[in-house]
Amino acid sequence: MVHLPYRIGFGYDVHRLESGYPLWLGGIKIDHELGLEGHSDADVLLHTLCDALLGAAALGDIGVHFPPTDMKYKGIDSKILLREVCRLIHEAGYRIGNLDATIAAEAPKLNPHIPQMRACIAEVCGIDLSQISVKATTTERLGFTGRREGMSCYAVALILPLEP
Repeated sequence: MVHLPYRIGFGYDVHRLESGYPLWLGGIKIDHELGLEGHSDADVLLHTLCDALLGAAALGDIGVHFPPTDMKYKGIDSKILLREVCRLIHEAGYRIGNLDATIAAEAPKLNPHIPQMRACIAEVCGIDLSQISVKATTTERLGFTGRREGMSCYAVALILPLEP
């Protein structure tokens, strides 16, 4: 494998908001009347980070490693998936430089939860809090996000070769 000085990956994910589901974002449970629906716990932020990291290392995407057709991942805690992705990145000869994500959601207000999300991600990835940025935005009531039908997330990941 060619080890470039650094590599960048991009991730994107969407999940539908539904009643009867818990809302998991960034590895923490947030009190809200709607939750994200999906095969796992539907943590749109952690899924996006997984895809960004896997993309940076050219290791496919989250669906390749944790297919939604595999029942062993039904309802799984996405922190387990992110931890496994971090292991794969390390196995490929890389370490995380930094992660930067933006969640698009109309509600609930996410800014009060961001410090806890960052702390959870840092712990799962085994990196310093300063290497993680999480932001939240609305879509000004436009599109499926604006109609509160779902949430989306975008992320970039920088990975660096392991130090000898």
